[in-house]
Amino acid sequence: MATINEIQEQIVEEFAAFDDWTDKYALLIELGNKLPPLDEKHKTKNNLIEGCQSRVWLQADQIDGKIVFQGDSDALIVKGIVALLIRTLSGHTPDEILSADLYFIKSVGLQEHLSPTRSNGLLAMLKQMKLYAIAFKSIND
Repeated sequence: MATINEIQEQIVEEFAAFDDWTDKYALLIELGNKLPPLDEKHKTKNNLIEGCQSRVWLQADQIDGKIVFQGDSDALIVKGIVALLIRTLSGHTPDEILSADLYFIKSVGLQEHLSPTRSNGLLAMLKQMKLYAIAFKSIND
């Protein structure tokens, strides 16, 4: 399996293929559309991320010492952001997730091209994923 940094490099390359942000938004929407649907049983209040303007659900399970994330959103671009974060962090150990420097967010220009509310939502999703990693790590230690 690819490392978190190898996955980030792939994402940076994919976004670098487009000069225009309209095309980059289209890529985000396409990534969101490819995200497997989240089972309705996981669309609970507990899985709803606070701090997002749109509704975002994040489910985390630990399988063989690795955290597997699933997610969904009712907003297309946000769903694409969810897809990117899941692609980058899912399938890695709590330690890998906690020590990851997610530089792709800055490299592809996500933070500067997202509205402040979406940018806050991105940070809220990332924070929640790291909180899951801390929780699973504490269970294992």
